[in-house]
Amino acid sequence: MNATVRKSRIKGEITAPPSKSYTHRAIAIAALGGKSDIFYPLISEDTKATINAAKCLGAVVEYEPESNKIAIQGMEGRPETPEDVINAENSGTTLRFFTAISALCDGATVLTGDASLRTRPNAPLLKSLNELGSEAYSTKGDGTPPIVVKGKLKGGKTVIDASISSQFISALLIACPLAEQDSHIVASSLSSVPYVEMTAGVLERAGVEVSYSALNTSNDYSFHVECGKSYNLQTFTVPGDFSSSSYLLAAASITDSKLKVRNLFPSAQGDSRIVELLEEMGTSIKWNKEEGVVEVNGTNTAGLKGITVNMHQNPDLVPTIAVLAAAADGSTEITSVAHLRYKETDRLRFLAEELTKMGVRIKEREDGLLIEGKGELKAAKLYSHEDHRLAMALSIAALSVKGETVIEAVDCAKVSYPSFFEDMFSLGATMRVKQS
Repeated sequence: MNATVRKSRIKGEITAPPSKSYTHRAIAIAALGGKSDIFYPLISEDTKATINAAKCLGAVVEYEPESNKIAIQGMEGRPETPEDVINAENSGTTLRFFTAISALCDGATVLTGDASLRTRPNAPLLKSLNELGSEAYSTKGDGTPPIVVKGKLKGGKTVIDASISSQFISALLIACPLAEQDSHIVASSLSSVPYVEMTAGVLERAGVEVSYSALNTSNDYSFHVECGKSYNLQTFTVPGDFSSSSYLLAAASITDSKLKVRNLFPSAQGDSRIVELLEEMGTSIKWNKEEGVVEVNGTNTAGLKGITVNMHQNPDLVPTIAVLAAAADGSTEITSVAHLRYKETDRLRFLAEELTKMGVRIKEREDGLLIEGKGELKAAKLYSHEDHRLAMALSIAALSVKGETVIEAVDCAKVSYPSFFEDMFSLGATMRVKQS
């Protein structure tokens, strides 16, 4: 599917989509316990992959649309060896969480995914699983899927390089409470710490407490996980997603529009930082935390302005900030996001490539981007590289451009925000999506 976008403004009110990250965690943790109900979940391609993985290991999972909940009868801490390969599709979260969970099975589990996922690195997680008593390896010997995991997780000590992805740590924190012994995990250069805090929060809701502390100022962390635990999540309500809502808020900002986004309450989501960053860039924005409403009143009279920002803990916001920076006055420097090269795509490389097509002067650095703001972007033919965040970010950029911009392969947005284009259209954006 291709999106054709013309310059337009938006207005109105909309409810934020449910959090993908919380939905993944709630399903995985509930699947290891007893009976649970997850209310207002995100049903997307990625979360469907997590539902399928949970079913493969023995959980009974049913989505009940009339009550907007996922009902789960979990495995009671005893996942079964699956009958078939677990296909994580395009979801790195699914792959990593269930690689660790599969180490609790008695037999062997094979996990794989689509062409993109089969290029993503997992060697640090496999190394730690081996150190904690299971057998885990890449069939290609390079840490990428397909992955084979043989039980059984015993626990113990491991040191893991967490610079590529915090998902490695979240995966271990979810599995290790069911190991035979206590686990002590030292994570070096931990990226995206808020996502680990999110995992710890859902575990706590399920009755499992994980203790952790920062060892230094270099993002090294120590985790202690007690064994012999059982999960009892019972009920969980998924909050609104700040990562996905960043595109809505950015669309209002870049087009000098007025917009209210509801269901954005405070939570462990680090990407709530988008409110602060938009304000710093010159957007008139307010967040009523008690009511869960973020309101954008366009930019101020000076318009958007460039900023210098370390986004090590908020890498998913980089595409959003990059397109805002492209339309801003002055330069924007985004730093400390080398781990963005290991997402669905090399996001630093492809953001630079696509924004250059729109006339933006942009320098790709090893760990970030230097963007020279350009008030008037030009229409172009762009490619999402089948990355959901690039598809949505480039579509937002096109709203500020005279003429017609085409973004190819935008159906990947359904990975995290299935109703993105419908929601943008309902708010007045001139966007048309059709078969290529």
